[in-house]
Amino acid sequence: MLLENLEARAFRNLAGNIEWGNGLNVLIGDNGQGKTNWLEAIYLLSTTRSFRTAKLQETIRFGEELAIVRGRVRQSEGIARDLQVTIEKTIKSFSINGKRETHSRYSEEMHAFVFNAEALDVVRGQPEARRRFLDESIIAVHPPFVQTFRDLARTLKQKNALLQSIAERGDPLEKAAELLDPWNEQLISLAARVHRGRVRIVERLNEALEKRLFGNEEVQLRYASSLEGKGDLSDYEALLTERLRLRVQAEVAAGRSLIGPHRDELEITFDGHDIRKFGSSGQQRSAMLVLLLANLEVYNATRGEYPLFLIDDIDAELDFKRIGSLLEFLAGRTQTFVTTSKTAFVTEFGASAAVFRVADGTAESAANAAV
Repeated sequence: MLLENLEARAFRNLAGNIEWGNGLNVLIGDNGQGKTNWLEAIYLLSTTRSFRTAKLQETIRFGEELAIVRGRVRQSEGIARDLQVTIEKTIKSFSINGKRETHSRYSEEMHAFVFNAEALDVVRGQPEARRRFLDESIIAVHPPFVQTFRDLARTLKQKNALLQSIAERGDPLEKAAELLDPWNEQLISLAARVHRGRVRIVERLNEALEKRLFGNEEVQLRYASSLEGKGDLSDYEALLTERLRLRVQAEVAAGRSLIGPHRDELEITFDGHDIRKFGSSGQQRSAMLVLLLANLEVYNATRGEYPLFLIDDIDAELDFKRIGSLLEFLAGRTQTFVTTSKTAFVTEFGASAAVFRVADGTAESAANAAV
């Protein structure tokens, strides 16, 4: 999979078009010039999302009505397609070769993974970040699964609203259980699907982990269901049904759903130790990269090609030794896009890269601009 070019109109401060190299692409420039914006535009074109904001209208340049990001992607079989994402207020639309497409159809075309400071929340932050990492890993290889996660979120939101209403009215327990039954039936079906998907993706990621790429520690993942120790997890639907029946009173008192995959955890260990508690900053960065590289391999095993890989402010998060190991691993696998503000990085790693100088949102090839 290759992104041949990218054009942005009224997307943040970006302007113009970039013709990318097939391997390593380096965006260099001072802070605040738009390097990260170009990565964000690539990510948007690939995933229809931003890695910086959930409100895409924030990416539209001030004073403009809409923003457009378009580019040409070439799959491994040699077929090229023109992709476009248009953002207008709270609406986004997608097209392939000029024809408007559904989100699910568009999502099949291209994907990208990103390593940046925010990605480190997966190894340093709260369980929600790790659940989101798993869910995005599933969506990468099975795009239609995004609807399952949306349906689950909607069901939980509506169930929570009902729980709060029941608590405010003071409904008796039997009536509360009766009112909750339809929502719990939906929750059980969706939760079982999510549970199976997460368990399977963890298995696949563990199989693909380059466990000692950056050091001697071995990285390992374990999916920890919140229902562990409560019964037979091999019959997840029956166990969840039973726990929901037993916990009606507790859920009404709390005013929110207490049972389901939204309470689960992903455990990340190195040599058996919890990396969140015991890992150094360097070990945490390395572990996050190892997880992302495993995602690349799972994607390739599923789709027969590698996705794009984006690294923001690469030398702020990694030392040159780790960067060298990473770029050596990626060479010949993925088309990689990195940002840096340091000419030393280009001196060290830019010999075979396509280098672009970014200023005021415009990127110019280093062949035409002094780095």
